[in-house]
Amino acid sequence: MARRAKLRDLIRQHGFVSVPDLRAAMDVSESTIRRDLESLEESGEAKRTHGGVFFTGPSSTVRQFQSQRADDDETWEKKRLIALAAAALVEDHDTLLLDGGSTTYELARQLVGRPLQIVTNSLPVANLFSTQDAVDLVLLGGAIHHRTGVTHGPFTDQMLQSINVQKAFLSVAGVNTKGFFNSNMLLVETERCMMRAADRTIIVADSTKFGRSSLARMCEWSDVATLVVDDGLGESWRDHAKQSNTQLILASEPNPQERQAS
Repeated sequence: MARRAKLRDLIRQHGFVSVPDLRAAMDVSESTIRRDLESLEESGEAKRTHGGVFFTGPSSTVRQFQSQRADDDETWEKKRLIALAAAALVEDHDTLLLDGGSTTYELARQLVGRPLQIVTNSLPVANLFSTQDAVDLVLLGGAIHHRTGVTHGPFTDQMLQSINVQKAFLSVAGVNTKGFFNSNMLLVETERCMMRAADRTIIVADSTKFGRSSLARMCEWSDVATLVVDDGLGESWRDHAKQSNTQLILASEPNPQERQAS
């Protein structure tokens, strides 16, 4: 629809636009604006907040995750629910570290508009927050991993040695009884540095990752304070988290009253 495309372009250009300004620019009713914003929010291109809307869609210059999302909408719905549950662990003015995984990117979208300090090695995540006055943003330098748009390597690791954050949110490629895994050895070493820089390590992972391993083990279960997973996680894994003294948070669809309140 041409009107929604124009609305999306307007929000993308400014980063944040108030609802009255949108109504004036589009010359349509407020109810029409709100319906269009609801559609953009459902597609992941905008996030409504009090009095206006932030742009959270893809940048033309930064690699995103659209191809993955198109391949498996069911898994992406799990990631969305995990992101909502993880966002509830964040308090205003927290100092956070976010890596470059697709689930972490969904979490970043949920944090748009909140007053936070964000440290990240992800170009897509940094792009989300780059126009927001409420966020103090630190982008970690280093070599760029072309497929994911994240920095890694000795320069990134060295920078992490001088940083302390309250919470690090990390993604993984696989989880088994031995621990948590990712597929790139340099990225895994950077994530280990992220864990050392954090007071609390929180893993965000959908249930399809469990029972799998990958090239490099990032850490053991005992190194993870909190694990946020969708409620499709099997009972044996829930028991394993309990035995490992890892806090387990199961993300599920909020009931209608909770959704309306949010």
